[in-house]
Amino acid sequence: MEPSRHLRQVVLDTETTGLEVSQHHRIIEIGAVEIINRKLTGRHYHQYIQPDRSIDAGALEVHGITENFLADKPRFAEIADEFLDFIEGSEVVIHNAAFDVAFLDYEFKLCAANTRMELGCLEVTDSLELARRQYPGQRNSLDALCKRLGIDNSRRTLHGALLDSEILAEVYLGMTGGQSALVLEDESGAAGGIADVVIDPSIYPVTPVLQANDAELEAHKSWLATLQKESAEGCVWDRLESA
Repeated sequence: MEPSRHLRQVVLDTETTGLEVSQHHRIIEIGAVEIINRKLTGRHYHQYIQPDRSIDAGALEVHGITENFLADKPRFAEIADEFLDFIEGSEVVIHNAAFDVAFLDYEFKLCAANTRMELGCLEVTDSLELARRQYPGQRNSLDALCKRLGIDNSRRTLHGALLDSEILAEVYLGMTGGQSALVLEDESGAAGGIADVVIDPSIYPVTPVLQANDAELEAHKSWLATLQKESAEGCVWDRLESA
């Protein structure tokens, strides 16, 4: 898969009071982690938010965040600027991006921030769409992708925006190659302009090389001799091995 054009990426997740922004549901948690040159930097953004409305029972079962817990948390208008500062100049990666972007744009509208996600960052990338193209016809939830890519998500007993963004960052890096870049060297050994190959062995396990034994080599030669006799143009493999 083609690597990102951007050196800085922010992997983001939100939790909300319900599923439908059209029913005036609100964001109650934002979590985001920073990737630079395909490496997690350890820098992150995390904020709980007072939504000024009730939380649906179904949403509460998913994330476990209660209205009492949020009672003393800041409102989105109070944290909008610091959130925008964190995502500025980055490609933002979100799983099922349309959902989170709709909620974030709604919050910007409510607090008269005069912006929206597509203006606050360089680009929004939907990791769910990437997964659907890479694994067509398969389940591509975050849990399913963790299982497919060998990523530990055992801490994910409830959905949480920061934890989910950390897990999604590992999933995204795994889906897009598990490496930061390619090192090229000239004859003098000097590296080219792209550097830092990082291959994750959990994603790309080392494949053992099995050497043919003497009996197998003799059987191979015998088969090539048969092909040489029976084919009008001779045996292609025989010509390659003689080259």
